[in-house]
Amino acid sequence: MSKSYPLEGLKVLDFSRVLAGPFAGRMLSDLGADVVKIEPPDGDVTRLWGAVIADIPGYYHQQNAGKRNICVDLRHPEARALILDLARHADVVIENYRPGVMARLGIDYQALRAVNKRLIMLSISGFGQSGPESHRPAYAPIIHAEAGLIERSARRSSSAFRDLPLSVADTNASLHGLVGLLSAVIMRERTGEGQHIDIAMLDATMATDDQMHYDLEGSEATGPLPSAIWESGAGPILISADFRYLWRLLVEKFEIEDPATPDMPLEEKITARRAVINDFLMRLPDFPAIEAAMKRMNLAWGQVRSAASLVDQPTIKARGSVVQIDDRAGKTRPVTQSPYRFSGARSGVRGPAPHRGEHNQEVLMQWLSLPDSDITALQERGVLRTTTQDEG
Repeated sequence: MSKSYPLEGLKVLDFSRVLAGPFAGRMLSDLGADVVKIEPPDGDVTRLWGAVIADIPGYYHQQNAGKRNICVDLRHPEARALILDLARHADVVIENYRPGVMARLGIDYQALRAVNKRLIMLSISGFGQSGPESHRPAYAPIIHAEAGLIERSARRSSSAFRDLPLSVADTNASLHGLVGLLSAVIMRERTGEGQHIDIAMLDATMATDDQMHYDLEGSEATGPLPSAIWESGAGPILISADFRYLWRLLVEKFEIEDPATPDMPLEEKITARRAVINDFLMRLPDFPAIEAAMKRMNLAWGQVRSAASLVDQPTIKARGSVVQIDDRAGKTRPVTQSPYRFSGARSGVRGPAPHRGEHNQEVLMQWLSLPDSDITALQERGVLRTTTQDEG
């Protein structure tokens, strides 16, 4: 018997753009949902980022692979009626506009619920749908600053303030949004009714920040010393061990001689022992030798890799964490695979990212049973758009 996808049959309207919303939609698609991206004529800003193949940039490709796309001018007077028709057939709506935008368009939760009480809406914003700062625009770096991540990173590394090299505030909000959304789907089975889920990126970042546990009580000094990065004969490695513990293990397991004397000042003693550890690690010529030494000490360690080398990382390679999919130009291009591995179900990216308006006809025929003539008329009146139209 062939395995099915866990979310097969779930219909999703994805109004989101950039990362927090689109990432949630991408994961739902990988789990089998029919995710239809509702994209405005000017397009998702991520269509400007990354390597372009077949007119689809890499960043957009990663977050929107497997989705279908209809391009709707939401400001057109007839757009609201079309969206309400689609909402009647949808299970889930995802949006990450600034609070108030969906209401101004006439398609907020209350309007959509009026036509479909089973509808579940996930709204992701920087500071939540209500409150003193709900009006503020927010991308991930804003939340990194407001949530203390940038300050902590600079303080602990004794470096200047700078943003993090990943949009963790977006992806945390997205993943917490998915937990809330799928919980609401299960609850709907009991109650028959949907609901509105309000995810604030600031809340999600705070909830997922394990180091905040120290900061809330001013107890950072009680935590473990940070893991150190060392040079070895095979290249830089990170060893997950307090320096003092690492030194004790090297003395016990490898009978390394201590260069420190009882009357040596502490800083001098640490410097001398670090030099011995550096010398020991530099004499390990390759990663098998490092693996053997770390195993002997029962220590966790990792190779400090460049992003370009990750496709050759053994586990990533074996588990297919990066896969090649159709690039729409006769070849393939890489995409990160969703991490879900089920014993009795399928999951994973199901196709390339769409062009704007590519599935106008297909979706409206399948979801609404609209005839070709009605779809053509909507396009001629400017309610629906396509990439070809806009380029013309």
